[in-house]
Amino acid sequence: MKRFVYKAKEQGTGKIIKGTIQAETERVAGKLLVDRGYVPETLKEEGQSFGDKISNRVTSKDRINFTRQFATLVGAGLPIVQSLRTVLDQTSNKAMKAIIEEILADVEAGHSLGDAFEKHPQVFSNVYLSLIRAGEVSGTLDDSLKRIATQEEKDAKMIGSIKGAMVMPIITVLVILAVFLYMMLEVVPQVENLYNDLGESLPPFTLFLVGIKDFIIGFWWLALIIIGCLVVGFLQFRRTEQGKKTAALIKLNVPMFNGLFRMLYMARFARISQILLSTGVAVLDTMKIAGDATNNVVVIEEVKDATDKVQGGKPMSEALKDHQYILPLVYQMAAIGEQSGKMDEMLGKAAQVFEDDLDEKVAAISSAIEPVMMILLAIMAGGLVGGILLPIYSLVNSIG
Repeated sequence: MKRFVYKAKEQGTGKIIKGTIQAETERVAGKLLVDRGYVPETLKEEGQSFGDKISNRVTSKDRINFTRQFATLVGAGLPIVQSLRTVLDQTSNKAMKAIIEEILADVEAGHSLGDAFEKHPQVFSNVYLSLIRAGEVSGTLDDSLKRIATQEEKDAKMIGSIKGAMVMPIITVLVILAVFLYMMLEVVPQVENLYNDLGESLPPFTLFLVGIKDFIIGFWWLALIIIGCLVVGFLQFRRTEQGKKTAALIKLNVPMFNGLFRMLYMARFARISQILLSTGVAVLDTMKIAGDATNNVVVIEEVKDATDKVQGGKPMSEALKDHQYILPLVYQMAAIGEQSGKMDEMLGKAAQVFEDDLDEKVAAISSAIEPVMMILLAIMAGGLVGGILLPIYSLVNSIG
């Protein structure tokens, strides 16, 4: 669909309205405006620069805000079309606004809400779509929307916690690199010149640092080419099936952080399963959607294998066993749920345990990283002192 910028007068009040609307053609856009009670004054197709596209991407926060507002209005008894129009007026992100306009146009054209949302897979996941459809069928759309928003908020919080734990080491490494480059390019040449002026031989370790300095100055372009090739090669490999699997395995097995990622994926699986089962989605569909929601190809493969076993007649708890990356608590709580008839509640409790443990583990890792980074800084500082300052002191003492 094309996007049109319009200026229109509201029928009855004469109020001037400005905005954008999605439509196949300018004529269709004008008709949509008239149907909404506006008299178009100007209407033209909108162009969008690369910068606009970058600045107007739909973020998880935009999606959560839309979902919360939509749920509140639907829960208050407003018709879906009126709810969408109200949310549209309150949305500031242009990309999100355009998507809501398309959804509104599809719903007004007689399509179901699920079908309207399905046209935007880049924004709304399979989990989102399944809950929308389940809410439409059961008449609990507002409740489904609230569940979606709550889950996305929890997921964003978990991801934010893990990213926060990684900030400190990344910053420290960048500081170490910056200090190292400064010493190599500014201090080491001065030490070298000092020794050359006095006709003295450089100590072995200082000579090694001089060699690094000479390489950086003489072959920096080669280093950039190598780094660029490695980055491009990595990104290309990352897009392949083997690359995705390798990245997934690294996340699941990298020292210190592997526990975080395993709990994150199991929290997602258990929480999504709880939400889907509570809204009446079948077990097989629930497992497939919840498995895909983990966003890790290795875990997805294990859940798919378990789903095939369930399809073959095994209970969910038995099917989830004997998989390396499906943590025991998941199938243990599933077994209790099968016996009690409260599968969704039990998986919800498992998700809560993982989420709480995740918070504690993030805090523990953050505390553990600080001394490790300090040790690295101390080693670098010691090496620089040994290779730069001590030779200067030794040279001063020999002259004295």
